[in-house]
Amino acid sequence: MRLDKFLVDCGIGSRTEVKLLLKKKEIMVNGKVETSPKLQVNEKIDQVIYQGQELNHETFVYYLLNKPKGVISATEDAQHRTVLDLLDETARQKQVFPVGRLDKDTHGLLLLTNNGELAHALLSPKRHVDKEYIAEVAGIMTEADMKSFATGIVLKDHTCQPAQLDLLEVDEEASTCRVRITIREGKFHQVKRMVAACGKEVTDLQRVRMGELMLPDDLALGDWRRLTETERKALIPYSIE
Repeated sequence: MRLDKFLVDCGIGSRTEVKLLLKKKEIMVNGKVETSPKLQVNEKIDQVIYQGQELNHETFVYYLLNKPKGVISATEDAQHRTVLDLLDETARQKQVFPVGRLDKDTHGLLLLTNNGELAHALLSPKRHVDKEYIAEVAGIMTEADMKSFATGIVLKDHTCQPAQLDLLEVDEEASTCRVRITIREGKFHQVKRMVAACGKEVTDLQRVRMGELMLPDDLALGDWRRLTETERKALIPYSIE
């Protein structure tokens, strides 16, 4: 591939910016200063160095974000802060996007990538990728609610696929509970609507798992990190890079 494309893919800058870096003789290829953006490089063999650091070419990038409330799952918005605003410049240059969405007032695990094939696979109901949530609920979920979840909650415009409802904590005095809900689809406000169909209300919702990806205990709200090699390998069954 062309050297300028290689540099853009590595997150060094836009095409215009990397051409300027080349003119300034800030890029070395195989030990020699290179100024031509048209130079053909083999990303698997050739050594490209910028500011003393060897660059590793990445076609796809993967970000794990602990999305806070108040931020929308979009790449741009004229009025609200988006999840992309929380990431680094490389994410924007790589044109990553959220895999699915979390409502504005829902927090927790969100995967962002520029791998469209993977995103499609993870969101496809046919793939049966679990999405696990922890919900604080006004009202106490019952055995009957669990059975309704297991058979498929019926909403006005949609019959949900069978889901799992687990009761974690109950406060009889306050008439509240904490539950784990696992679904395999992601319709608009689905978890909240499923709970509402049982006559209760979700007061707080956090996603903690998507497929094999778990929300790390040490990842603070609003923070992100790249996927580890182990996490990336766990995604292989869903996509071929």
